[in-house]
Amino acid sequence: MKILVINCGSSSLKYQLIDSTTEKAMAVGLCERIGIDGRLVHTKAGEEKLTFEKPLPNHEAAVQAVLTALTDQGHGVISALSEIEAVGHRVVHGGERFVGSVVIDDEVIAAIRECNDLAPLHNPANLIGIDACRKLMPGVPMVAVFDTAFHQTMPKKAYTYALPYEYYDKYKVRRYGFHGTSHSYVSRRAAEIAGLDYENSKIIVCHLGNGASISAVLNGKSIDTSMGLTPLEGLVMGTRSGDIDPAIIEFIAKKEGKSLDEIMNLLNKKSGVYGLSGVSSDFRDLEAAAMQGNERAKEATEVFVYRTAKYVGAYVAAMNGVDAIAFTAGLGENDRKIRAQICSYLGYLGVEVDAVRNDVRGKEAVISADASKVKVLAVPTNEELAIARDTVALVQK
Repeated sequence: MKILVINCGSSSLKYQLIDSTTEKAMAVGLCERIGIDGRLVHTKAGEEKLTFEKPLPNHEAAVQAVLTALTDQGHGVISALSEIEAVGHRVVHGGERFVGSVVIDDEVIAAIRECNDLAPLHNPANLIGIDACRKLMPGVPMVAVFDTAFHQTMPKKAYTYALPYEYYDKYKVRRYGFHGTSHSYVSRRAAEIAGLDYENSKIIVCHLGNGASISAVLNGKSIDTSMGLTPLEGLVMGTRSGDIDPAIIEFIAKKEGKSLDEIMNLLNKKSGVYGLSGVSSDFRDLEAAAMQGNERAKEATEVFVYRTAKYVGAYVAAMNGVDAIAFTAGLGENDRKIRAQICSYLGYLGVEVDAVRNDVRGKEAVISADASKVKVLAVPTNEELAIARDTVALVQK
């Protein structure tokens, strides 16, 4: 089957057309600046990237541009839209309703819309992409794959906040977790590479990018994860603060005369390693600045590494042990220094990283030494393939 995977943001749309038989991407691309002016970046497998400046006034126009690119005689990969047998959509928040991927119908769309206030920046955009695809490809089955679904196996003791219980009853205020599609794919792949029985294993996945989260996967199920009601909780990230004393919100608001919206913008977009360093949210920039003697850039990286190692330790306790630790996402897959620095805190577990094996970027690899008591791996994530797999499984039912 040929599966179109759509990841729709507020002003962008990422896509891949995947052949489920080979599990290879036939074409990948990005529509950006939707509603502003418009740009389509399209890459046919094995060929050079092409960029087209074209008006994209809305997401329907973006989806139409994608379909046109995929069927173009020159750079397309299919001869007709009828070759697309299903569409898989990434949806950020499924609340408690969705514990797995589902075929999209009107009832599902209504339920996703009910979660809009839990992910106001993401779910509405995801729904716009779904609506556009349904309009332009009527009759083609569509599947929603939720970032939160994998973490719905967390026990109540892990997802409950110590707030008056009425806020859970009334508004479902609890920890949900995100990056679930990535954590699911990487934990399973790590088990395969490490020769572990996935359903009898203890795996910690460190999804480290501009957005970062960690999960504890026990016997193939997520039992804890670092993000919470929103992606703001947990690790220090590129621009997000991660865990803080909640009283800081009131303290800064009073001192600076800021509104709640301004404080939330500060925590989401001006904090993290960007706020600490004053340089950048990109760790490559931080490393370059630190090498030039910028102490704040160095300290920002140290804070990130320390907090990450603390979460790994917490999840070892949660699972009463660990068989494998997997690093993934932009930073986890590509930055050998960050991986080594995090693992330097884990000597008590018998973790030993092999410097030669760890010198790898964007490839699957066991980076621990033979003598290491815990397998440590770099595993590139592939959320699009995971979405395509779920889509095929549901459509073929």
